[in-house]
Amino acid sequence: MIFESLAEKLQNTFKKLRGHGRLSAEDVNAAMRDIRMALLEADVNFKVVKSFVAKIKERAIGANILESLTPAQAVIKIVNEELTELMGGTVSRINIAANPPTIIMMVGLQGAGKTTSVGKLGTMLKKQGKHPLFVAADVYRPAAVKQLQVIGKQLDIPVFSMAEGSNPVTIAEKSLEHAHSHANDVVIIDTAGRLHINEELMQELKFIKDNVHPHEILLVVDAMTGQDAVNVAESFNADLGLDGVVLTKMDGDARGGAALSVKAVTGCPIKFVGTGEKLDALEPFYPDRMASRILDMGDVLSLIEKAQETFDADEAKKMEKALRKNQFTLDDFLNQMQQVKKLGSLDKILGMLPGMGGLKKKLGDVDMDLKNNKELAHIEAIIKAMTPAERSNTNIINGSRRKRIAAGSGTRVQDINKLLKQFAEMKKMMKKMTGAKGKKGLKGFPKGMQNMKFPF
Repeated sequence: MIFESLAEKLQNTFKKLRGHGRLSAEDVNAAMRDIRMALLEADVNFKVVKSFVAKIKERAIGANILESLTPAQAVIKIVNEELTELMGGTVSRINIAANPPTIIMMVGLQGAGKTTSVGKLGTMLKKQGKHPLFVAADVYRPAAVKQLQVIGKQLDIPVFSMAEGSNPVTIAEKSLEHAHSHANDVVIIDTAGRLHINEELMQELKFIKDNVHPHEILLVVDAMTGQDAVNVAESFNADLGLDGVVLTKMDGDARGGAALSVKAVTGCPIKFVGTGEKLDALEPFYPDRMASRILDMGDVLSLIEKAQETFDADEAKKMEKALRKNQFTLDDFLNQMQQVKKLGSLDKILGMLPGMGGLKKKLGDVDMDLKNNKELAHIEAIIKAMTPAERSNTNIINGSRRKRIAAGSGTRVQDINKLLKQFAEMKKMMKKMTGAKGKKGLKGFPKGMQNMKFPF
C-alpha cells in the first residue's frame, strides 16, 4: 500500500510523545528528526523535507496544547494540516470549457501508462455524463493507435485516427472538426512519448499545444520512479506549462515520495491518481484525504463514495427493511456479501478506516482480495447449496441437512456449523443496532461516533 512504511514510522514517532503534559523544545526536536528521516526514506525531495519540517517545528514549539488534546494529538494535527498543504491543499479539478469541446492533452514519457490513463479518464468522464472522443496522436510507438482503439471499443468511446504517416499536429487539428460534427464534448489527445526527455519531443508537443489550444495539459508520470517523476514533471512544466499531473501505479508505490514532492517542486497540482490496472481505477486526488490516510486517521468520505458507487440503492433499502422487521435471511446476507466484494481489496478498505493501520499488520497473510477471496467463495458455495426454505429459516437445518449441504458445497459439516453460528450472532448484533437509541439509519452515524478522537 502507498505510504505504508512512512505511515508506520510516523505512528511510532507520535507514540513516543504519549504521556507528556506539555511539549518541550527537546521533545519537538526529537520528533522532527524522526519525521525528517521518515520523509527522506520515503524518497521525498530533500528541499521539500527541509521546508516541511521547519514549518512543523515553528508551529509546534511552545504551542498551547488544548485541554481536549494530548501532545501527540496536537503534533499530528499540525502535521496533518502541513501534509495537506504540501500536496496542494484542496482537490484540483479539470477545467471544463464553457463552449465544448473541452480539449485535454495527455503528455508523458513512454512506459508511464499514458494511453491507459486516457482510457481511465474517459471512463470517469463518461460516468459524469460526458461524451468523450479519444485521439490517437502517437504515431511513433508500435501498436499505440491499436492499443487506444482496443480501449475505446471496450469502453464504447470513439477513437479518432488518421492514415499511417500522418502528422500528429494535423491529427489533433482534424479531431476537433470531428468532435464538433459528432457532438463530442470532451477531446482527449493521446500524444507520443519518448524513453527520455528531448528537444524533438518537446517541440512536437509545443506545436500541438499552439495549434489546438488545450484547456488542460496533463502529465502522466509513474509514481514508482520517485524523484525521477518529480524531475520529469519539472522539465515538462518548464516547456509546456502543465495544468496538472496524473500519478500512475500509486498502488504499487509503498514510499510515496513523488506524491509528496510534485506540487511543492513544480507548483502543478496532482489531479488524478491511478490505483490499479483496470480502466475504472482512477481517482481524483484529495490532499486532505491522502494526508489522513498517511496518518492513519482514515478516509471515510472516500469509502462512503466508493460504497455509493458500488451498492445497489434498492437492495440497500430492502436490507434496511428486512433488518427492521428482523427478517434478514441468508439470501440477504449473500446479496450483501456479493456487493461488498465489488469494493475490491480489504487492504484499501482498512486504509480508509481510522486507526486500522495496526489491524492490517496483525492480519498478516489474510487474503486481502475480496473479489477472489477463498473463504468468501466457500461461504457463497455453502449458501447456494441450501434450499430456499433453508436460506429463509436456518432453524430447520438439522444434522442430515448439514451433511447434504456440506456434500453439495464441497465443504465440511464444521464449516456449515461455523457459518450458521456466525450468522446467528450477526443477526443478534444487527437487531441491537437497529433498536439502539440515537441510531440515524443507513444515511448517518450513531450519535457516539460523532465525537471520535484521533487514534493516538
